[in-house]
Amino acid sequence: MRLGFSTLALFMEPLENILQKAEDDGFELVELLCEGPYWPRRLLQDGDSLEVFESFDLEVLIHAPTIDLNPASMNRGIREETGRQMVETIELASRIGATTVTTHPGVVHRREDRIRSAALQFALETLGECVEYAEDLSIKFSVENMPGRFSYLCNNPAEHERFVEKCGSYATVDIGHANTTGRLQDFLEIKRTAHYHISDNNGKRDQHLPLGEVTVDLKLLGSIERGVIELNSYDGVIRSRRILEEVVR
Repeated sequence: MRLGFSTLALFMEPLENILQKAEDDGFELVELLCEGPYWPRRLLQDGDSLEVFESFDLEVLIHAPTIDLNPASMNRGIREETGRQMVETIELASRIGATTVTTHPGVVHRREDRIRSAALQFALETLGECVEYAEDLSIKFSVENMPGRFSYLCNNPAEHERFVEKCGSYATVDIGHANTTGRLQDFLEIKRTAHYHISDNNGKRDQHLPLGEVTVDLKLLGSIERGVIELNSYDGVIRSRRILEEVVR
């Protein structure tokens, strides 16, 4: 199992410090969460800061910005700005040698089936264009499953797999999100999975807790080949890695 962690665990730390810690602690992957100070447009404008990635022997993955963005929005302007920021994220990935960009499929703000169907189509169109751009730059563009709530797209394994198929993207399977649906095993069987986000929760809410604390069935995680531990604390990342190492023995 190739393991890494999301920069969520060290959010607001300088990039060099995060990359150094990942290398010192023997991780192979790092997923850069592109929110706040790591916003792609900002990093691209300050190009000198990107040279730090050349100093470390780590595979870098990127989680695109999603806060306040929505590829499924009923508002065309929001969709277009989301597309622009996805393109910038893909360009950032190309600049720093990242292999994969993960994003969310979008949300629906009215509890109506017809609105949700329209949102699903909008998301496919918005993100499908991003897939084509990423392919031109040899970047994997991946869409993440979401927690089990009506407002989220890709909130069940069948919809996630269909979305990936129609969009032409890869899948990022979030273990914590899947656990809230009660169908973790089915999510683990989705084809074209680029990697997995790993965390634990109580089966009801996406809590980003360390493994072994709540309800995720650890026995199901032994088949994971590439995992990003996605937690709010670095101590939790280290504890979760130890548990994963026990699981795959």
